[in-house]
Amino acid sequence: MKRLGRIYMALVLLFLYVPIFVLIVFSFNETKSRSVFSGFTFDWYIRLFHNNIIIKSLFNTIIIAVCASIISTVLGTFAAIGINSMRKVPKSVVMNITNMPIINPEIVTGVSLMLLFVFFAARMNLEFGFVTLLIAHITFDVPYVILNVMPKFNQMDPHIYEAAQDLGCSPIKAFRKVVLPEIMPGVVSGFLMSFTYSLDDFVVSYFTTGSTSQTLPITIYSMTRRKVSPEINALSTLIFIAVIVVLLVKNAIEKKAAAKSGMAKED
Repeated sequence: MKRLGRIYMALVLLFLYVPIFVLIVFSFNETKSRSVFSGFTFDWYIRLFHNNIIIKSLFNTIIIAVCASIISTVLGTFAAIGINSMRKVPKSVVMNITNMPIINPEIVTGVSLMLLFVFFAARMNLEFGFVTLLIAHITFDVPYVILNVMPKFNQMDPHIYEAAQDLGCSPIKAFRKVVLPEIMPGVVSGFLMSFTYSLDDFVVSYFTTGSTSQTLPITIYSMTRRKVSPEINALSTLIFIAVIVVLLVKNAIEKKAAAKSGMAKED
């Protein structure tokens, strides 16, 4: 039975990662062929960094991802603090509402945000561009921050905040010295998850972007409609590596937090 389980898992992993492996291999292909590997070269990576359209889109994507992640982390953390202080029934209702953007299909979120921006554009002279894209990314990033921070509140002793105040700390100092270190792994995980989702989002960005703020996924989509250049293989490889690094950092933070929590319980 164990052998069948291992074979099944191996087949699933092959199904998931063989296409990515092929993409990485052909990003080093000497020619533009997508079926025959004719030689090893770094030319497509060099050309990639001389492509002004891709570099501009990459810059826009990073700026949007960083700004949206920082704002979402702040908003999501404060929202989690408020939700944690609620009673059981309102807390459950709010958490269900918070999870709706995660469950909701991205196309529904994208179209609804587009219609909202169109409504305000007619009344406030709002143009589709950086601002609309940033608001859209914050909208779907905040629930992921809450989702990462709330478990840390659930793991935390609810009385340590009051104990810190009884020992002379002001409410702000008690939060900064006692609560924040306890929830910080969740805050960092929420930031990294928000950054990852913003980095590779296509559907919501497609409906809320403007001509002056194209993100990388939209630029790649536009390029593939004309022809599939090996530069796209090289770019996709770099994005894949970046996402893997972010996920490894996130997992390392969570493991360190879990180990610290386990040691604290033993003490």
